[in-house]
Amino acid sequence: MRRAFRSLPLLLLALASWGAHAQSLRPVTVASGLDNPWALAFLPDGRMLVTEKPGRLRIVTADGRVGAPLAGLPPVDAVGQCGLLDVAVDPDLATNALVWWTFAEPGEGGNSTAVARGRLQGDRVVDVRTVFSQKPKVSSRHHCGSRLVFGRDGTLWVGLGDRFSRKEDAQNPANHLGKVIRIDREGRPAPGNPRLGAAEVWSLGHRNIQGAAAHPASGALWTVEHGPQGGDEVNAPRAGLNYGWPVVTRGRNYVVGTRIGEDGPKPGYEEPLKVWVPSIAPSGMAFLTSERYPGWRGSLFVGALKAQALVRLTLDGERVVAEERLLQDLGERIRDVRQGPDGWLYLVTDGSGGKVLRLER
Repeated sequence: MRRAFRSLPLLLLALASWGAHAQSLRPVTVASGLDNPWALAFLPDGRMLVTEKPGRLRIVTADGRVGAPLAGLPPVDAVGQCGLLDVAVDPDLATNALVWWTFAEPGEGGNSTAVARGRLQGDRVVDVRTVFSQKPKVSSRHHCGSRLVFGRDGTLWVGLGDRFSRKEDAQNPANHLGKVIRIDREGRPAPGNPRLGAAEVWSLGHRNIQGAAAHPASGALWTVEHGPQGGDEVNAPRAGLNYGWPVVTRGRNYVVGTRIGEDGPKPGYEEPLKVWVPSIAPSGMAFLTSERYPGWRGSLFVGALKAQALVRLTLDGERVVAEERLLQDLGERIRDVRQGPDGWLYLVTDGSGGKVLRLER
């Protein structure tokens, strides 16, 4: 098991640099007027793919012009927390023109989070194919997840929610609820999966994964997920391991705040790298690899919905040694965080008047 700790030298270094950096940050509006935007991905020419939860995928140019919705997407069940969610570009986009997205797929029994791909062709997505559908479908408006991360070997990790009413299934390796799955680009179980139950399952015991990214040095998957009234977690899910929910959690039930499981640690369950109590409702995340923000390279940035902040985590390997909350004066729910090809951080704000912001200094 892994436990977070505070490294005094790194903490002091981080404290020394916080004030000057935070005061010099300048969020610049790149695009506005978006309807519940959820995710952002960059095309090689600097244009952006932006999803809107009601079911629209748009291209936003580098100078902020918002295009019409792209045609060709399959039906999306946009209810509650579910809808059109994450978006990613294929590692071989230059040769295959493929883009990928997750969405709430309607069907018998309710909906479930699905993964689709298609070729970007002008103002359309063509040759669309749904390569994976979470099983089972559930009649729920909650905990659809989800995020997409390509591994260095070209396989695809997908973070999935427990659908709220089925939280106990997060411990059942025979289905996809509350799991990270790993598939190849045809939607088949990826070689090397742990074969716990359902062949796509990579790790289990997750509640509602809202952010994910590959570590720039190791290539390992990192995720953030929501807990109830606390217990939000940063994890680095490894093959075949169990991340606890709902057996081990620092979260508490809604309304009465009663205990759900044990606080942990508990043998057989992985300790998170970082826990937030009370909840900040973490969302999209990104590792900073550029030199745009002196002293911050290697930091992990996480958007926060409830806390209305951009959270910077200072890391020592897989240890979170310090935390800083930025942009709290904006009063914005930050839904996604990405590093652009220009090295700046780009943020997506949540809501009916959502924006894409570039964080300059």
